[in-house]
Amino acid sequence: MLRDGERIDCVNENLRLIQKVDGLTYGTDAFLLSAYGPPCPRGRAAELGTGTGIVALLCAARGQYAHIDAVEVQSEFAELAARNAALNGLDTRVTVRCADLRELRAADLGGEVDVVLANPPYMRADTGRLNRSDAKAIARHELCGGIDDFCAAAARLLRWGGRFVCVWRPDRLIDLIAAMRACGLEPKRMTAVHGDASAPASMVLVDARRGGAPGLAMTAPLLLYREPPSVVPRVLTDRAARIYETGQF
Repeated sequence: MLRDGERIDCVNENLRLIQKVDGLTYGTDAFLLSAYGPPCPRGRAAELGTGTGIVALLCAARGQYAHIDAVEVQSEFAELAARNAALNGLDTRVTVRCADLRELRAADLGGEVDVVLANPPYMRADTGRLNRSDAKAIARHELCGGIDDFCAAAARLLRWGGRFVCVWRPDRLIDLIAAMRACGLEPKRMTAVHGDASAPASMVLVDARRGGAPGLAMTAPLLLYREPPSVVPRVLTDRAARIYETGQF
């Protein structure tokens, strides 16, 4: 089952995840994104840029959606995500599609969906140091679609009133909100995530509604740990522990 350069990790929801040793790995941002998505057990969802498939698999394992289309532009990762779905017996609930989100339409998924989730590349193509691995470069830099493209794809896929849930970097929050509004996606809920009480926000989670009226609710910030990194071992806050235990905010 495993190929050269791969390993299997046991992660949340008792999932087994095949990951490339030198490739994209499962992180906090992916788990929090899956937990931030609104439950819609009878609804359909899509994930843009699925990578190993972990966000779609977490949602499927919880019964968060009836079906999830997981879209990935890199063929090697689309194939890996499909293997992960089969490995966990979730291939009937998760359909992996190798496609460019810039060309994706609702008809390609069999119709509009209720929820779209995305963990887009955080860095502009002309900033930062490109990783020597093409896979990591595409995952981290906007080489195969920027935030404008992700928001436009979400708007095309969503039904009226559907939700677009995204994890993003605080320093580019204005870019995300501008892109959402340009595509008719109105931010309705936002949570800043901090490592601890003394740390600046490391990520933001945003939940937008297609065709929603203006009005944004800022939740209490999520602090992941009780102590700073200098204190070992680090202990999750009660709120963070509850999210990890239930898979819900």
